[in-house]
Amino acid sequence: MSVLSQNTTTDLGERLRDAYAVTAEFMADIVSQACRRFPSVGQAGKSARVERLIQSGAWTDAAIALLDLELPQWQIRRLVYDEGEWHCALSRQRELPDWLDQSIETRHADLALAILAGFVEAQRISAPGSRGSVPTVRRGVSSSYEPVLVDNFG
Repeated sequence: MSVLSQNTTTDLGERLRDAYAVTAEFMADIVSQACRRFPSVGQAGKSARVERLIQSGAWTDAAIALLDLELPQWQIRRLVYDEGEWHCALSRQRELPDWLDQSIETRHADLALAILAGFVEAQRISAPGSRGSVPTVRRGVSSSYEPVLVDNFG
């Protein structure tokens, strides 16, 4: 499959947020747009398992199996149901404390869609063309932010 472009994953992320439930057609779109290894020749057993789960309508299991096949370095760190939504956190290093880990957090009313939204975001971050040689810095500084110089020479 081709390497993900920024626009494709953004569109897919919006579709995931707006979806009410997973369907076989929607899962086929996710696989065709976000998966680079599916079907995997080297891991035919995992590919066949994903196909069986999709055919049987086991969307949550299919989402987890797809994550395992496509992004084995990413793992589910946390799944929580709170106030009508599933909160899913994916991480590369689950053993690190929350405050040290750079996890991906998504939420949706449907469990499979929450996991798939995290999968698509992890796939976007992991895409070879998405990372430059210089780390990026968040630009979301609030307007009430004022730098303060505090020196303690004492």
